[in-house]
Order: sequence, then structure tokens, then C-alpha cells
Amino acid sequence: MKRSKLRRIAGSGLVMAAVGALLTGGAIEASAAASGTVKTAGDPLNVRRAPTASATAVKTVANGAAVTIDCQITGASVTGTYGTSTLWDYVPALGGYISDTYVFTNSDTRIAPDCGVGSGSGQCADACAGEAQYRASDSHFLVYDMKADGYSAVVAYWLKGGAGPFYVWNSGGEGTKVDKAVSVPRGSWLFYKVCVANYTTAKPELLSCSDGITDYAA
Repeated sequence: MKRSKLRRIAGSGLVMAAVGALLTGGAIEASAAASGTVKTAGDPLNVRRAPTASATAVKTVANGAAVTIDCQITGASVTGTYGTSTLWDYVPALGGYISDTYVFTNSDTRIAPDCGVGSGSGQCADACAGEAQYRASDSHFLVYDMKADGYSAVVAYWLKGGAGPFYVWNSGGEGTKVDKAVSVPRGSWLFYKVCVANYTTAKPELLSCSDGITDYAA
């Protein structure tokens, strides 16, 4: 059952850029940030590092809080105040994603551009150990290992023009984080996936990779 408050509930398909698109395409111009209000039954809402309820909660946001939504992305299905949806909202001030089913936006349509252009983060598929974020402001990858599953968290990334894959590893074990600068020219593009693998200096066998994310160095 869906409740309508002049806002769209059903998630839209996210068009993720493939590596080939990076070689020929430019950025999709982002519209101005949108606003919304968190609406829960009263409890604080978890802010997730990736658009799924299984990702790490980086903080909480209070019921009734106003939020500025930078972009939206299709993630895991959630049932909340306004029904069931796969749409998630990225809120830079909170450092992560909140389910759109808990956000009043006074609109029945999608209100922000696709994520992955200047902001965003990801979790490897199947709720596995790897999480990562690209920090566009200074071109750093933050790679988290959240589970003792015998694998290391790893980001595989490609640069504009197709160079890559390059890798950023976190082989430190459960509960650790790696913060590593990567060489990306200012204003240039990269495309990355969050995976797990057995650590190696050779080309790894990447497992449970996330969908690809396109980002740029600010």
C-alpha cells in the first residue's frame, strides 16, 4: 500500500555509466540540489554509507529534520513511511544515503539527478565486507573492510581514456579503513567498482562487485 503526498514512491532505474561511456561521453548536467523532510514514526533515521539497509550506518538524522538531497540512486528495496521503494537519496551533509521512503519532498516525480557524479559511495554486492567512498575534493579513496570473511576489500578503478584497472586495497581485516590518494587530474573522470578479493600484487579475481560508479576529481 502506498501513501501519496504528491511525491513519487516507486524507484526508477538508474542509468550507470559503463567504462566505454567514459571514453566518449561527458557529464550529465546536474540540477540544483533538492530539499526534503525526514518523516519517521518518531525514531531517528539511519544514514547508510551505501544505498542498502545492510550497509554501515554512518550516523542518524532526526525525524522532522530538513535535508538537502544532492542526487538519487536505485538501491535495495525498503518499506517506510511512504510505501515501498528502491530509491535512495544522497545527502552530502550527512555523509551518506537515506531511503526515499522516509523523505517528504512534495513531489510525485524524481527530484534530483542520478548519483555518481561528484558524490557517492558503494558497497560490494551480496552484503559482503567491502565498502568504499571516493572523495572528489582531494581525490582519495576510503576503503572499508566490515567483515571477517577471508577476503580483502578492494576498489578497482579506470581513468578517462580507459587506463586501468588500478586497485586500492584494504587488507587490514575486519573494522579497518584505508585512506589513499589516487592520481586523477582535476576535473577528470574515473569509473570504479567496490569488490572483495584475495590480496595479490597481480591482477586479482574480483568477487561480488558493486555496480559501477562514475565520479570526478573536483
